[in-house]
Amino acid sequence: MRRVVVTGIGGITALGETWRAIRERMARGETAIRYMTEWDRFDGINTRLAAPIAGFSVDERYPRKKTRTMGMVAKMAVYATERAIEDAGLSDAAVIRNGRTGVAYGSSFGSIQPVISFAELITSGRSKTLNATSYLQMMGHTAAVNIGMFFGITGRVIPTSSACTSGSHAIGYATEAIRWGKADVMVAGGAEELDVTQSAVFDTLFATSTRNEKPASSPRPYDRDRDGLVIGEGAVTFVLEERERALARGARIHAEIVGFGSNSDGNHATQPKAETMALALQEALQDAALPPSAIGYVNGHGTATEWGDIAETQATHSVFGARMPIHSLKSYFGHSLGACGSLEAWLGIEMMRDNCFYPTANLQNVDPRCAELDYLMGPPRHLDIEYFMSNNFAFGGLNTSLIFKRP
Repeated sequence: MRRVVVTGIGGITALGETWRAIRERMARGETAIRYMTEWDRFDGINTRLAAPIAGFSVDERYPRKKTRTMGMVAKMAVYATERAIEDAGLSDAAVIRNGRTGVAYGSSFGSIQPVISFAELITSGRSKTLNATSYLQMMGHTAAVNIGMFFGITGRVIPTSSACTSGSHAIGYATEAIRWGKADVMVAGGAEELDVTQSAVFDTLFATSTRNEKPASSPRPYDRDRDGLVIGEGAVTFVLEERERALARGARIHAEIVGFGSNSDGNHATQPKAETMALALQEALQDAALPPSAIGYVNGHGTATEWGDIAETQATHSVFGARMPIHSLKSYFGHSLGACGSLEAWLGIEMMRDNCFYPTANLQNVDPRCAELDYLMGPPRHLDIEYFMSNNFAFGGLNTSLIFKRP
């Protein structure tokens, strides 16, 4: 079985586009959460908190001919991919276009604005903004398709529109494609654009934070006093490559992907099940041929929702016991939905390289109903590790677990 390494990473987040910029802000305890004054007109939702990316635009970077099929989510995905391919040193490489490179990419949904155009048609009988590219911007696989068209990628496309596991599913399925010889290089990741409708989804479930006057104090994953999640946005792309090929061309290797586990609860659409979550973690360990003791820390999903936090920590404890260091990066970026799996994996790799892991922001009093673990609190923690696990869980009872190895 072929080995798979990460040779390129590119991202855009609410705290910056480079690890250096993000690290500086996290080191100051800064988060991206702010009060959304533009949401004040929506009486139907309670939350006003989100983690937006300020000022992002590719209008002057890419020609209109290239972007007409893209909504914002696809634009972010393409931009992150451009940076990842450049980071991998493959911008002009023949492999990108010769059929041996594929795309595995996802988002919870496509762009929202085209949906409004179709809604106008249904409600009023006509729409001034509906056009030939509206569906292409709206469809669930818009990011994957637009990446393929923009870069001329002719290998297999694996759309992973699976809500909060979109990015992690993409990385896992891309890894399997390379392992089994279906591709030599895979572009993989996830993206999400921020829209009030996404917060409304969780608001109707009473799962959003309403600390509207204190945005810096929320979300609070694993904390006794948490009151719900905060929605964010972003895009992060990985370039994955067969290890021997990467070594032969002298590529810089960020990490090796050694384990992937994925399953479903088969139980309830929105109430997670610790037992099947734990099975996904065990599957990743089995895939990597590693004992639980080999994992140095867990990059938790940590949405700051009551039952999500409790079930996740119970699953983690059942596999690793109380010794395991764990944190949630959503405390800094909000819940970026389709992007969170690849975003959190990226930052986990960077922290492993630095031997420095940042605490969960706002975590002050661990909920006693959460399982006993080594919750990262206070100052950054120095950890010299060889492997870490990154876990994500989604509506529908979808569970994913990825294991990364220091190169």
